[in-house]
Amino acid sequence: ETLAAHDTLIRQGKVRAIGASNITAPRLREALGVSAAKTLPRYESLQPHYNLYERAEFERELQPLCVRESIGVIPYYSLASGFLTGKYRSPDDFGKSPRGGAAKRMLNERGLRILGALDAVSARLKANPTQVSLAWLMARPAVTAPIASATSLAQLEDLIAATRLALDAQAVKQLDEASA
Repeated sequence: ETLAAHDTLIRQGKVRAIGASNITAPRLREALGVSAAKTLPRYESLQPHYNLYERAEFERELQPLCVRESIGVIPYYSLASGFLTGKYRSPDDFGKSPRGGAAKRMLNERGLRILGALDAVSARLKANPTQVSLAWLMARPAVTAPIASATSLAQLEDLIAATRLALDAQAVKQLDEASA
């Protein structure tokens, strides 16, 4: 029913392509099957929660499916509510912004390991954790473009710089191991 409604909107010229957000791999697989069987539009993009800290759910089933089906991935919370920028390193830092409270659950052994890897890669590549976190996402299979917001010109400049940062194999391996 939903795909048929999307088909109508596409035929009317109101929609060019459709995407899904927060959908499970079995549900996406089912939707793709229905699209093919009934000659209806298929999901061309997926918007999952995915970043260096939140990897497992997407990588387990959705990433292989998106790669196989050529579905573009546009992950949200790309910087884990600011945690992957490196600005939350102790409980004292949570008051730095309204999103600081979301970082509490990530400030643990694994989170600190990820920040350590981000710091090391950033220093070696003369970048910062924001740029490295986004460059890591952009280098992932299936990722078309990460979603990240900026509240200042300096933050916007970091987002733009991330598009020009190419991570070498050593950097990717170091980040992958720290965040596994």
